[in-house]
Amino acid sequence: MTQTGINVTVPPSGTGCVECDATGSWWIHLRRCAECGHVGCCDDSLNKHATAHWRASGHPVMQSFEPGEEWFWNYETDEAFDGPVLAAPDCHPADQTVPGPADRVPADWRDALGQ
Repeated sequence: MTQTGINVTVPPSGTGCVECDATGSWWIHLRRCAECGHVGCCDDSLNKHATAHWRASGHPVMQSFEPGEEWFWNYETDEAFDGPVLAAPDCHPADQTVPGPADRVPADWRDALGQ
């Protein structure tokens, strides 16, 4: 551990939202728990699994799991910050669609999100 809520040695749990993958759902963007590596979907997504993971686990820090994004977020303090480099990989595959995965995103996905 280099900082409370961050473990730089733990790899991500996969390339997509753990819970969405298990249920066949889809997401907008992905977030990675900086403590245990759990990958969940963001609050713009239908299921908001990253926030649910924080509430269930108490792990307060996550990092964006999007290509080219390195920012961290602390749910407890409601603040973004710069953090250390976490274990690879640092994002989902670049060819993974947003929203994604492409084969699970409904044609009316914006309507499903109330947009």
